[in-house]
Amino acid sequence: MDRIYLDNAATTVARPEVIAAMVPHLAAGNPSSLHAEGRAAHARLDVAREDVAAILHAKPREIVFTSGGSESNNLALLGVARALRERGRHIISTAFEHHAVLHALDVLREDGFTVTLLPVGPHGVVEPDALRAAIRPDTILASIILANNEIGTIQPVPELATIARERGVLVHTDAVQAPAYLALDVDALGVDLLSIAGHKFSGPKGVGVLYVRTGTPLVPVVVGGGQESGLRAGTENLAGAVGLAEALALAERERADTAPRVAELRDRLEAGILATIPHVVINGAGAPRLANSLNVAFADAASDLLLINLDLAGIAASSGSACAAGSLVPSHVIAALGLEPRFARGVIRFSLGRVTSGRDIERVLQTLPTVVRTSSICV
Repeated sequence: MDRIYLDNAATTVARPEVIAAMVPHLAAGNPSSLHAEGRAAHARLDVAREDVAAILHAKPREIVFTSGGSESNNLALLGVARALRERGRHIISTAFEHHAVLHALDVLREDGFTVTLLPVGPHGVVEPDALRAAIRPDTILASIILANNEIGTIQPVPELATIARERGVLVHTDAVQAPAYLALDVDALGVDLLSIAGHKFSGPKGVGVLYVRTGTPLVPVVVGGGQESGLRAGTENLAGAVGLAEALALAERERADTAPRVAELRDRLEAGILATIPHVVINGAGAPRLANSLNVAFADAASDLLLINLDLAGIAASSGSACAAGSLVPSHVIAALGLEPRFARGVIRFSLGRVTSGRDIERVLQTLPTVVRTSSICV
């Protein structure tokens, strides 16, 4: 029996068109070299940069290629904070950012910065008034995730960015989960920095982008050579950049058809779960969510058992909880929602993808009631 892959929020499978675009450049020269092979590689890198910039409505020189979303987030936070540390040492973010942001903030705390984490409430959305109240005279940066990686809720980034920038605060958004389902226009979003990663939208792993608005103060985190306008040292991953640009172009071209179709499948899965399994909470329900995201809390079940039993049934999903020291500990995202413990222990993230089918959804719905019954825990 074919396996069903519902963990696209973790990674997507690179499309054949993307792989085909990359292959000719796997043996390319160094884009920094002055000889003919180097100049050819540099010219192709420029094309990839221009293609990404056009989709983001940015300038090519505002596109910095990185190794992925984590590096892009680190460069945004550490780079801005260290560039502006004499102006202020207060940074605002949210309680349910990706760990690449939260751990970068931990580094900045150790370096003397103060961090305010905004609450998100039971629906997983930041209230604009909370940001407005948190801004101080020494606030230099606000980093607000565009779409949460666990529950898929979409934040009102344009409104939040307007509030921040009116007070002279720079704005970064982690948009890693967004490109396949949301249009990314940096001017419409109003952000100064934006992170994406190729493998989240059917591109290659190991390559990402940080958009940096012209004039944004930023110092490099990876130092060495002068690549990427001096903001990210290291020989560029040309094949990866080409693959990311190709995947982003495909996502942009197909989004209008893909997003509604995937949302309909997600809604069918959600309705089926609610109709057949008692004592369920849909995390993020009532808020705008990514079309492919469904985060479900099953009462009195264990997320690790749920995942194991799903895997044995040929279904790949992921958990909103982590197992630590022999006990189930809710993830920081689930903890931020304030979910009751009996639900927080049994959270599963189903993240659909471009190739998910109606047949896949029907099989999951047929399998899941038994999986939930066999994954219960004593309370």
